[in-house]
Amino acid sequence: DYELCEEWAHLYPVPREDLINLRREHLLHLLEMGDMEKALKLLQRIEDPGICLAISEQSLDQHPNLAASHFLADYLTAHFYASLTTARRNEIQALYIGSKVLLTLPELSRVNYFHLSSRPLLMLEQLLMNMKVDWVAVAVQTLHQLLAGQEIGFTVEDINSLLSKYAEKALNFPFTLKEKRS
Repeated sequence: DYELCEEWAHLYPVPREDLINLRREHLLHLLEMGDMEKALKLLQRIEDPGICLAISEQSLDQHPNLAASHFLADYLTAHFYASLTTARRNEIQALYIGSKVLLTLPELSRVNYFHLSSRPLLMLEQLLMNMKVDWVAVAVQTLHQLLAGQEIGFTVEDINSLLSKYAEKALNFPFTLKEKRS
């Protein structure tokens, strides 16, 4: 149906907003189906870069599933980096990095941390609080690789500070041990 509507839009004038809505819904449908190749082709068929940017941003703002969010964040960063404001760029890069970290977690646990995908540092802190040390190790390694030379609102030093804070708390005993004598 989306393709038929797209053909119709080529034959008859369609208001810009309706065209953006149609293509956004088509893109989200393809991404929900997991067809990233067709989604990329759809975006490449859009001749007007302004419309393509609007469709991509609006689709990302709909908070699609993990794979779709990762795809859209990657696409926006790769094709529209210069067109985005610094705040929006940081937000999209944080989402890209957060979704990359989520992909390192076991599949059944991703749903528990998906709401934190745009806040990788908070996700890391949540993993630490939940005592998921093995997951934290993989997440930190992934973050170190992804943060090399990137500006997204936090740095490797922020990660190290967070890890130090929780390491200190893990070693802090609020009571003294009393020796029992018989």
